[in-house]
Amino acid sequence: MFNKITTEQLSWIVVIIIAMLLLEVSFFNSGVIFSLIVSISLIYIGRKRMPKASGKILFWFGLLFTLLSVTGMMTFKLLLLVIIIFLINSFVQTKKEPTIIKPTIKEPEIIASEETLITRSPLMKNILIGQQQTPSHVYEWNDVNIQAGIGNTVIDLSYTVLPKGETIIFIRNFIGNIEVLIPYDLEVSIRHSVFIGSSTVFEVHDANMFNQVFSLQTPQYDNVDQKIKIVTSMIVGNIEVKRV
Repeated sequence: MFNKITTEQLSWIVVIIIAMLLLEVSFFNSGVIFSLIVSISLIYIGRKRMPKASGKILFWFGLLFTLLSVTGMMTFKLLLLVIIIFLINSFVQTKKEPTIIKPTIKEPEIIASEETLITRSPLMKNILIGQQQTPSHVYEWNDVNIQAGIGNTVIDLSYTVLPKGETIIFIRNFIGNIEVLIPYDLEVSIRHSVFIGSSTVFEVHDANMFNQVFSLQTPQYDNVDQKIKIVTSMIVGNIEVKRV
């Protein structure tokens, strides 16, 4: 059903949703901003206090409060109504004009030269909820480029051999903590963006970060062949980069 939507149509849908959201927040439901700030703060404080019982209660209460705030918005209700109407219309259209699939048999073509591609399994995968980390034994390195929903990510580089050149670690996280363990002889560059959280990069610590972006790197980073580039972004959470 959804494969009939073109990229241009999808872009217009996203623009209209954003415009409706801004209109509602600005004129009709300005209190939702305060509700979301409170709920995100509860989630952050709860994550900090886990695994204590008070931390779990605050975390899940904040998550529930966020869900209620979002589902109570008029924009969300209108979006849900549009999706239901679209699904019903698509179902009716398929009944009127059922799709007929005819097999097409083609003779194999002889290709004079074909490029060979090598498939490599990713070291980490995109997850919605949960924790993931690199193996606690020797493993083969592969650059990391992942998105995570709610959970922690731990990357330990002391159990692998990094290739020559610039090694990339790129992580986008919604709620959770990121920890990167780096051997002492490697040069590092860190670029981090966070809405609410804290950071510890070697000896540099910032306990109260709000809507900040920072960039740090070791002195010899531009002069060596083997180095690590870490790019992270998150809504709520902490990042810790330390030597091992």
